[in-house]
Amino acid sequence: MRFLFVHQNMPAQYAHLIQYLAKDPKNEVVFVTRRPKLEIPGVRKVRYDLQREPRTDSHRYVRNLDEHLLYGQAVVRSCLGLKEEGFVPDIICVHSGWGEGLFLKDVYPDVPVLNFAEYYYHGTGADVGFGGEEVDIDRLCRTRMRNVHLLMSMEEADWNITPTRFQWQQIPAAYQSRTSIIHDGVRTNVCVPNAAVQVPMPDGTVLTRNDEVVTYLARNLERYRGFDVFMKALPLIQKARPHAQIVVVGGDDTSYGSKPSDYPSWREKMQAEVSFDPDRVHFMGRVPYSHYLQILQVSRVHMYLTFPFVLSWSLLESMSVGCTIVASNTPPLKEAIVDDETGVLVDFFDHQALCARICDLLDDPARRARLGAAARDFAVKTYDLETVCLPQHLELIDRVRTRNLPSFASTAQADGFPGAPPETPVPGTRPTVE
Repeated sequence: MRFLFVHQNMPAQYAHLIQYLAKDPKNEVVFVTRRPKLEIPGVRKVRYDLQREPRTDSHRYVRNLDEHLLYGQAVVRSCLGLKEEGFVPDIICVHSGWGEGLFLKDVYPDVPVLNFAEYYYHGTGADVGFGGEEVDIDRLCRTRMRNVHLLMSMEEADWNITPTRFQWQQIPAAYQSRTSIIHDGVRTNVCVPNAAVQVPMPDGTVLTRNDEVVTYLARNLERYRGFDVFMKALPLIQKARPHAQIVVVGGDDTSYGSKPSDYPSWREKMQAEVSFDPDRVHFMGRVPYSHYLQILQVSRVHMYLTFPFVLSWSLLESMSVGCTIVASNTPPLKEAIVDDETGVLVDFFDHQALCARICDLLDDPARRARLGAAARDFAVKTYDLETVCLPQHLELIDRVRTRNLPSFASTAQADGFPGAPPETPVPGTRPTVE
């Protein structure tokens, strides 16, 4: 079979899938991307770039759309080149977040498209305004316009896929019955507990499971992932736990939201505003994956906070490692963290309660062991790559490729469609843990 994948930052959500498909020499896997340098065995990379910088003098409601159109056009040029070579895929898998899926059907009108619908924006009820900032009519209008390319991509696709129920609930109702819920998957055979782990810190300290280690981790240290709340709790944690070692992983860039207006990064802002003992706090920046995994393995209590937004891979990987987790009581978490079953939930903004829950767990090794074991069990049963997510994803691709799809007028669950959405979406519905 011939597979075409499109994502500006190859391989992203398709990492496991393309490696599996590329192992079969009978498959031809082509990846259209903007990312330089990276090469994956068995995968042909076709790199594009934008023809110009996005305009800054247009109406500000459509500035994002101008950039999305540039991405869509760049992908068109790449695909036209492939088509001239004679490459016609059996299926196209595309992430719609940057506009790359806008015009694929104009190049390959007869090729089925499976669209990755990661996040549909809302002016109220989700991430926008959650942090307490003012949301005026201008912000509401701009947020609505952020979805133009997403709507067009979902409409043109033969089927859509999204990783979690929360993300599915954000999608307009007209497209929910055309969208499967299948997570990218967690390598639970790699993300495992390790009682013998030793983790070197930048100051030469080597942490083990005998140390009282509290961890906070995000791709970037920012408000969307509750970094400011964690930093407010930090001096309280240090006062209550004089022997605790705090390990903080994350960069100073901005993945979501915006940088502070008065400092280059949220880390620098919070370090300037919060008094704490720097000798017991290790800011690691971004670390290699193997080091990241060791930090999770050495953690005694791990915290994960997020706005109502996309759920991080790190949360599910920390569950697979068997971490004892304190998480924010926000909708994305409720699919994985059941309070006092697979972790502990706390109000996102309550830094004092965050400190109290962490200290409670540090004082209760039996409870930590129970929660960590249940978290890993849930991750293995629900998100394991090899036994759960990859088989579902492969089945979905085959169903889309052969156009063996449910009627758009019906629901996907009627014929056991892979990743079928719930019959009645219930916001905040939590799983049960056996």
